[in-house]
Amino acid sequence: MPDTDRMRLDKWLWAARFYKTRKLAAEAVAGGKVHLNGQRTKPGKEVRCGSRLNISKGGLEWDIEVLVLPRQRRPASEAKDFWRESEQSRESREKQLALLRAARASAPIRTEGRPSKKDRRLIHRFKQQ
Repeated sequence: MPDTDRMRLDKWLWAARFYKTRKLAAEAVAGGKVHLNGQRTKPGKEVRCGSRLNISKGGLEWDIEVLVLPRQRRPASEAKDFWRESEQSRESREKQLALLRAARASAPIRTEGRPSKKDRRLIHRFKQQ
């Protein structure tokens, strides 16, 4: 996979599969969710191999180093080789994920609104007995 010497930040984020579209990547960069080498930047800023990125997305944070500048978007199995995450970042992200999972598990079950099809079946069964 040939490397070029630089690439737009929004295009790299899209190619590395952090965002589904380049527009979402550009909006995240413009909104301050992505920092290049510790500084807020614009979507058109050029990224090089060795650049440091701090990405905040969905309550999670990544502190990564750019390793590869791909010519085109590749499958997710290959895209994970485009960057390397620091151990400290990985550990803190796993802790954040565990907290989010615990919060989701302890959240109350939906009780408002119309009953689902499954709920209606249970109600009918209860009334027939």
